[in-house]
Amino acid sequence: MPTNPNDSEMKRAPLTRDRVLAAALALADEGGVEKLSMRSLGRALGVEAMSLYNHVANKDAVLDGLVDKLVEEIALPEPDDDWRTGMRRRALSARAAFKRHPWATRLMESRKQPGPAAIRYYDAVLGCLRRGGFSIALAAHAFSALDSYIYGFALQEATMAFEGGGEDLAEVADGIMAQLPVEQFPHLAEMIVEHALKPGYDYGDEFAFGLDLILDGFARLLAQGA
Repeated sequence: MPTNPNDSEMKRAPLTRDRVLAAALALADEGGVEKLSMRSLGRALGVEAMSLYNHVANKDAVLDGLVDKLVEEIALPEPDDDWRTGMRRRALSARAAFKRHPWATRLMESRKQPGPAAIRYYDAVLGCLRRGGFSIALAAHAFSALDSYIYGFALQEATMAFEGGGEDLAEVADGIMAQLPVEQFPHLAEMIVEHALKPGYDYGDEFAFGLDLILDGFARLLAQGA
């Protein structure tokens, strides 16, 4: 079987922390964080696992680095963004990053040491809110509420039995309806039939609706001088 010349170039390239983390990211995307080990990471890079310790202290350091690489993918508010534009930009970007890396939400919950990208991210988000007129307390409330919503939605999306809408959703809904005594649960049946199974419905669209609801609430608080 012919070899991919890019694979050979990758194995010949000097080992660096960035290369180690990039390979770890690819492995996590392929098989989940649970299957990531120093041995599998070494194999992916064409080196002995012991060589990795010259660049990362241990697996925990790899996992911390993975979180930081994910955060690097999230668009930060621009310096001239108004607060709502900046918050919407970063929320939509964060949700997209979590969709690309479904393992990330659970991993982020378990890490205690934020890396450089995460610290820049926190500061940029808070800075956007403060420039927008938020008090320190209201900025903290906004950060907490938005992050809880983003992570919660991403976690639910990652564990759902279907992608978006269409045939996958219809199959899941049909399975639920087949076991559902409609007379006992009329409201759930109504929501499935009259909303979720309508043409063009995509569960992912719920994210923007909820996000705008939260932003509207903070806009009202800001206008009231909270």
